Amino acid sequence: MSEERLFDNTQVAFGLKTDSELERAYFLFKMISNQPLVRIGAAATNFAIKANLPVEGLIRATVFDHFCGGVNEDDCLPVIDKMFTQGVCSVLDYSVEGKESEEQFEAALKKTIEVINFAAEKEAMPIAVFKPTGFGRFYLYEKKGRREAFTIKEQEEWNRIVERYHKVCSLAKERDVEVLIDGEESWMQDAADELVEEMMHLYNKDVPIVYNTLQTYRWDRLPYLKELHQRAKVNGFKIGMKIVRGAYMEKERDRAKERGYKSPICETKMTTDNNFNETLTYILGHIDDISLFVGTHNEESSYLAMDLMKEKNIENSDNRVWFGQLYGMSDHISFNLAEQGYNVAKYLPFGPVKDVMPYLIRRAEENTSVAGQTSRELTLLKQEKKRRKL
Repeated sequence: MSEERLFDNTQVAFGLKTDSELERAYFLFKMISNQPLVRIGAAATNFAIKANLPVEGLIRATVFDHFCGGVNEDDCLPVIDKMFTQGVCSVLDYSVEGKESEEQFEAALKKTIEVINFAAEKEAMPIAVFKPTGFGRFYLYEKKGRREAFTIKEQEEWNRIVERYHKVCSLAKERDVEVLIDGEESWMQDAADELVEEMMHLYNKDVPIVYNTLQTYRWDRLPYLKELHQRAKVNGFKIGMKIVRGAYMEKERDRAKERGYKSPICETKMTTDNNFNETLTYILGHIDDISLFVGTHNEESSYLAMDLMKEKNIENSDNRVWFGQLYGMSDHISFNLAEQGYNVAKYLPFGPVKDVMPYLIRRAEENTSVAGQTSRELTLLKQEKKRRKL
C-alpha cells in the first residue's frame, strides 16, 4: 500500500500536545485498557454525579478535557482554533443524551441552530450534527417505523419533529454548513431514514447539505444505500452519507435474541469490516451522486479510502470526501491525513460536565470493547514520549 506507514508518524499525530497532555492521555488510555476498572469507574462516577458529590473538577481535569471541547461553544474555541492550525476541522457535537420532553427537544433544536450559525462564521467548522432522538421521542420513531397509526396527539408531536428537521436543514442550506444526522438503534432507524431522505430530496438538489448515517455493522445497509441511490437518481437529488461501523452492538443483539428475530448485526467483526469497506468502495465509485464522510478509527479502512481516491483521481482536498474521528482518539489518523491535504474533521463533544458524562462513559466502555484500539493508542503515546526524550 502506498502510504502504508503514514499513521506511524507520532510527531505529526501529537504535535499539538504538551508534555503534560501527553502524560494525561497515556494515563487515561492505561486506565481505559482495564475493563473492570472502567466498569467500577463508570458506576462510581454515575453515583457521584447523582449524589451531587464535588467530582466535577476532577472529571473536568481528566477525562472530560481529553474527550470534550468544553462546556459551551465559546469554551471550545481554543481547541477548534488550535486544531485548525494543523488543518483539522471541528464538528461541534452537543452530547447531551436521553431526553424525553418537548422542552428538551426545543432546547436541542435551539442549540443546533446556534451551532450552525456559529459554524457559518468559522472556516474551521464546515459541518454540524444532531441525533434524531435529540429532536423527538424514541417511541414515536419506533411506532412510525412499525407503520402503526399515530393518535391525534402523537401525530401533532411527530409534525413538530419534522418541523425541527426542516428548520435545521433549511438553515444549514442557507448558511452553507453541512449537517450530519447520526444513526441510532435499528428499531427506530427506518422512520429516521425516511425523514432524512425527505430532507435530502428538498435540500440536496445541487450539493449535499444533509447527510444520513449508515452503521455498517448492520448487514442490510449496503442494499439500503443502493436502493436510495436509485431513488435519488430518479428524483434528482444528491446523497450525503456518513459511514461508521456502529455503536449499539450489544443492545441490538440482546434485543434480537430476547424477541426472537434475526439479529441485524453482522455475525463477525470481519464481516462488519468487509461491509464497511464495500460500502466505502461503492460510494467512492459513485462520487458524483453520493458525498462521503468516512467516520472511522480503523487504519486499514483509511488506507483503503486513500488508495481508492488515488485510483479514481479524486483530489485529496475534494469536498465530497471527508474523514472524521472523535476528539481525544486516533490523532495518528486525523493529523497525518490532514498533513497530506485530506479533509479531516474531529467530532468535538461539548455540554455541561454532568450532562455529557453518559456519553463519556459510553466512549470508555466502547474503547475497552474494541480489541486493539486502546493498545494502539498506548503504543503510539509511548513512542512519542520516547521520541521527545531523545
